[in-house]
Amino acid sequence: MLLKITILPGDGIGPEVTDEGVRVLESVAEVFGHQLSLSRKDVGGAAVQSSRDPLPKDTLLACQASHAVLLGAVGGTAFDNLSADLRPEKGLLRLRQELGVFANLRPAVCLTALEDCSPLRAEIVRGTNLLIVRELLGGIYFGERSIQGPKGNRTATDTMKYGEPEIERIARVAFELAKSRRRKVTSVDKANVLDCSRLWRQVVTSVSRDFSEIELQHMYVDSAAMALVSHPATFDVVLTENMFGDILSDQAGGVVGSLGMLASTSIGGPVALYEPVHGSAPDIAGRSIANPLGSILSVAMMLRHSFGLQTEAASVESSVATVLAAGHRTNDLAKPGQRPLSTQEMGRKVAEAVKEHAKLPGQLSAD
Repeated sequence: MLLKITILPGDGIGPEVTDEGVRVLESVAEVFGHQLSLSRKDVGGAAVQSSRDPLPKDTLLACQASHAVLLGAVGGTAFDNLSADLRPEKGLLRLRQELGVFANLRPAVCLTALEDCSPLRAEIVRGTNLLIVRELLGGIYFGERSIQGPKGNRTATDTMKYGEPEIERIARVAFELAKSRRRKVTSVDKANVLDCSRLWRQVVTSVSRDFSEIELQHMYVDSAAMALVSHPATFDVVLTENMFGDILSDQAGGVVGSLGMLASTSIGGPVALYEPVHGSAPDIAGRSIANPLGSILSVAMMLRHSFGLQTEAASVESSVATVLAAGHRTNDLAKPGQRPLSTQEMGRKVAEAVKEHAKLPGQLSAD
């Protein structure tokens, strides 16, 4: 199969972790007999520096012409003083809009080998396997905003806005995904305070009637945040609006050991976007200490969701688990006194494990 992918390394640690995701992708292609067509383009701060546009036209066209997009990260303190239209994050929001990816899927799984990396006791975090389904194109990030008034007496406004069709389509994604999991959806809102959340709850409840086999639980976002650290293993699919999903998924990364472990995919349009959940982390950029497993696991999600390559995706995921079970750790996961692997060493370990797994009987795909 031909895998036509646009690579957007981005800013900070983005290029480092993306390189390792590509390394593992190349191993998969070699082992399973696929062809890769990779196009690298600038986005975010890198694009501002090269073309004064956080999402250049040629980048967008390349993404739209691909089967899938792999992104590193965007942003950094070096770009904090830019105007709103030139901020790296503006390019990412525009990319999501242009691709029409309204559903962001963020799994958080506590692997057995990483139970001791969680700040929670092992018996609390053990068995955690949840999927955050975050609405990605609405809410406060896309609402009307302004800063008005003279300096010293300014007023800032950000508007959260949702329409019924936006809520219904993301709710249906969550319920459909729950069918193949543990058949439970926890819808997170702040319906005791926000009109947006009251509408959210009403629409989600209405959609749930088409999925009688799925248990629906409503939870306020503050209660959900507490429950996520007190009994995380009880969650299955977590359905949220844009900002709440952004916050809770970072919290979930801490629960399962490291934000560097979390992968994501954004779906809903003809081309899906894959990226690790973590940010650009400019403070550690260029030091080869970033965890590339979020990017590598995003590659696994790409193989499964965009190309239907279940065996290949499982090979990447099992390779990550094998490497971690062998005790290999990057800086964010290492115990005191343990020599952590560099970003590149961890990527090589996983790529080698993919090749080793493929030698096992029954591992080669027929695609």
